[in-house]
Amino acid sequence: MKKSLKVWLIPLLVLCSASALAQIPNFHREHVDAPELAGSIDLWPSDSLPASSVEERWEQVTVNIGGRELKDLSVRNVTVPTLTPVFPDQGKATGTAVIVAPGGAFMMLAIDHEGFNVARELAARGVTAFVLKYRVNESPVDPAEFDKFAAARMAGAGSGSIDPVASEPRATEDALQALRLVRENAGKWNIKPDRVGMIGFSAGAMTALNAVLEGKPEERPNFIGYIYGPMRPVTVPEGASPMFAAIALDDGLFGRHGFGVVESWQAAKRPVELHAYERGDHGFGLGIPGTTTTLMLDQFLAWLQMHGLLVPAN
Repeated sequence: MKKSLKVWLIPLLVLCSASALAQIPNFHREHVDAPELAGSIDLWPSDSLPASSVEERWEQVTVNIGGRELKDLSVRNVTVPTLTPVFPDQGKATGTAVIVAPGGAFMMLAIDHEGFNVARELAARGVTAFVLKYRVNESPVDPAEFDKFAAARMAGAGSGSIDPVASEPRATEDALQALRLVRENAGKWNIKPDRVGMIGFSAGAMTALNAVLEGKPEERPNFIGYIYGPMRPVTVPEGASPMFAAIALDDGLFGRHGFGVVESWQAAKRPVELHAYERGDHGFGLGIPGTTTTLMLDQFLAWLQMHGLLVPAN
């Protein structure tokens, strides 16, 4: 495959396995109106955010590859960060909440693939889920200019060198604020304030991790799911949140760098579990058919069960 196509496929999170990437895809991005996110809550008072020089842009991404049509809804240039709840059916709630942070290289958010799809599955198992629409790097509104911006950002993707340059401090601020809001409303939402965790994918995993590394002890998530995030070692704070980590070993971004972040958690004597799948590449979300990545969410929930977090709270 030409490198330019690979550069496009990774930031758009078109959810293809490594074998599928050997085929030539056809993709299309179409600007769409912002959907109505039922029950969404603004993270911050409207007068507390600085004015943005760009407008929020929602896009429907369609990819045709190997006889399959893959679709996803994405958003970039987030101007108003929000939290959208997805509640379990009445009588199923366990009292545990998970904030879901989609990925997108801090350029965009794969809001369905790594957001609402995940939240609905969690809610079906009794977990109250919240999709976090957090602020990302500002990017050109014009599609052609955005193409150039994305290609420049992802130029190092093949060597796995993107993670040192992809960052967004406001995403961490939004994650910590989301945790505050969920805990403040725990009684209203039938949630235990000491059972509020996060699961993040790629840049969303980095955001969840930063909430642990930068948050005060009382602000941190009570646990995190760290799904195909960078694997480099980190300095772990005392009392760091338990971590569930998952990555495919053929991940084109972070699959060839060992498991430093997991080893850092071990060295700090903090609870950590790792699942390393043979195949799945980057951005597998709820799993690529035909690979063991399809087990990821079941394994995450089993881990929560092991920690007593799916036992209904009194």
